This record gives sequence, structure tokens and C-alpha cells, in this order.
Amino acid sequence: MTQTARFRRSSSQALLAAGLVASLALATGCAKSEDDNSSSDKASSSAQNENAGQEVASPGTGETCDISAYGGKKLDLKGATVGFSQSEKEANPFRIAETASLKAEAEKRGIKLLTANAQSQFSKQISDVQDLIAKGADLLVIAPLNSDGWEPVLRAASAKHIPIVTVDRKINATACKDYVSFIGSDFVEQGKRAADQMIETTGGKGTIGILLGAAGNNVTTERTKGFEERLKEKAPGLKVVFKQTGEFAREKGQQVTEQLIQSKPDITGIYAENDEMGLGAVNALKSAGKKAGAVKIVTVDGTRNAVQGIVDGWISGVIESNPRFGPLAFQTLDSFTKGDKVGQDIVIKDSAYTEDNAKTDLDKAF
Repeated sequence: MTQTARFRRSSSQALLAAGLVASLALATGCAKSEDDNSSSDKASSSAQNENAGQEVASPGTGETCDISAYGGKKLDLKGATVGFSQSEKEANPFRIAETASLKAEAEKRGIKLLTANAQSQFSKQISDVQDLIAKGADLLVIAPLNSDGWEPVLRAASAKHIPIVTVDRKINATACKDYVSFIGSDFVEQGKRAADQMIETTGGKGTIGILLGAAGNNVTTERTKGFEERLKEKAPGLKVVFKQTGEFAREKGQQVTEQLIQSKPDITGIYAENDEMGLGAVNALKSAGKKAGAVKIVTVDGTRNAVQGIVDGWISGVIESNPRFGPLAFQTLDSFTKGDKVGQDIVIKDSAYTEDNAKTDLDKAF
């Protein structure tokens, strides 16, 4: 089987499978993307696409958590108030789709949802969550900006036995003590799959630049680790000669790529740890007079603009990071508040976009 074939998009109809009562393999966080208003509208719409929903990767494995172990009492989710803390401004497709998915699922279930947005300021996110607790949130869903520094929130939630589910990034704390569950992707695996794409598109030889994500969270660390480990294992002829943070932002990704092509004009490929940095790299290459495909670009996220970049020949591959957490997050909370066991680490399946499926699967992107 070719690498491209292995990346064929799998069915996502098992979204609320019985695997929620068991725990799942470890994964981490999610990434930041900036976009324009037209694409933002498309992101909101695609967040509701049933065929693009999340699917649990490995039901029935790993550690579990329940109310008796965590503390607290059973409650009816329909009568509860849930607080959602978004980490980054919603001028980006990933965050738009993530928030839209949670709002849609809360409305579908008739649940009161309180929301707050930290606007990429960690101190604000801490005060946001404390405010959600003060406003009467019975449960919390948090998309963390950083992995460290959550002690004030965890103390406040623990004092009131408020269950916490984190999505798309993990916090450095103890599961089933400080929080109930983490729901997200396996980011080491995403890095490995991005490397596989790069190896395939370059033939396994050349020089690679890495546009690193923001510091302070395990997404950047693990996507880098997976990518570099896979290159070392399978393609020692592909050498990483440049690494610099693009802070998960398009403008910064463009600036860093401009520096890269000045210092390494013959660079073979660019691994961007999210789509927005990859799209910034495309802008830099265009401005430098490069032709589409001259520098191979592999990214992570699955935004419509990046997938369109494959169709247009500028991007070689995109590893998906599915932001549609609403159904799975609320199903996890529902099961937990009923007294059932839920996974401490709930890993979702992520698909991929290649030249073979980008055009046909464009509507599945967010």
C-alpha cells in the first residue's frame, strides 16, 4: 500500500461509539490558524458537517475516570450549565469550527453554554475560567492556550468538584484528579504522517525547513518530535537545516519563510506545523518568484485554504487535525455525569489530504 493510499479519508459515522466508556491512547492539543471572513463563514458551516465529525481512534484501551474516583455527584446534563473557554481569537478557521461545534451541540442538547475567549492571552484565559466558575458553571470544557500554569483554575474547580474536559491541547496536570478527560489528536503521530508525506513528495532526499508552532504547549514539541524521528528512521537523506517558530500565524510564517529562502535558496521542502504558517510560506514563495511545487510544503490542520493549496499545486499534503469537538465533548460529559467510566485520554482519528483526494474532499475541510 502506498503512503497516499494509507491517507485515504476514513468514514466518521462512529462519532458517539461505545468507546466513550473506556479510555483511549494519549494525544495532545491543536493548532492555531488565521483566515479571512469568507473562509470563516465556510468554517462555521463545515463545523456542522456530519460526515466530517470526530471518530474515536482506539475504543476500549487505557485508563478511565468516573465520579467516584474524581469526586462530586451525578447530575442531569440537560439541567446543567457548561462553561467553555476558548484560547485564541476566532479570526481563524480552526477556532471558529471548534467553537461552532460546541455551540451547535449545546443547542442540540438544550444545554446552557457560557463562553469566553482569551484572545491568545494566557492570563486572560485563567481569569476567564475563574469567571465561568463564579457565574455558576457546573462543568467546564477548556481549550488551553498553554499546557502549564493552570493551578489557580484547578484549585477553584476542585473546591467545587467541577468536572473539567480539555480539548485540542493538554494541560500538565493529573487526569481523574485535576481534570477528567483530554480529547484530542495524537500529535506525535501527526508529525510522523507529515514526514511520510514529505518523504513521498521529495523522494526522501534534500533539505527541509521547519516552521515551528508557538512555544509553551505540547503540540509544537510533539509535532516536531514525530516529524524528526520519522525522517531519521526512514529518510536520512532528508536533512533539517532550518527551524524557527512561526507562532502558528500566517503573517509570521511568511516572514520566517522569507528569511529561510534568503539563507537557504535551494531548500527542498517546508514542514509547517499548522496550515496558516504553510499558507504564509506559500505567500513568501510567490513573492520570491518561485513556481508552484518548486518547494514542497506539508502542513497540519485541514483548513479549506490549505486544501485548496493542494488543488492549486502549492501544497503537497495536509494532515488533518479535526476541530469538531462538540459531540464528543458533550457525550463524554454526559456519560461522566451519569456515573459511567470515560477515558482519561480520548484520541480522535485524523484523516489527510493529498493530490489524490484534495479536490473531491474539499467540502470536508473547515
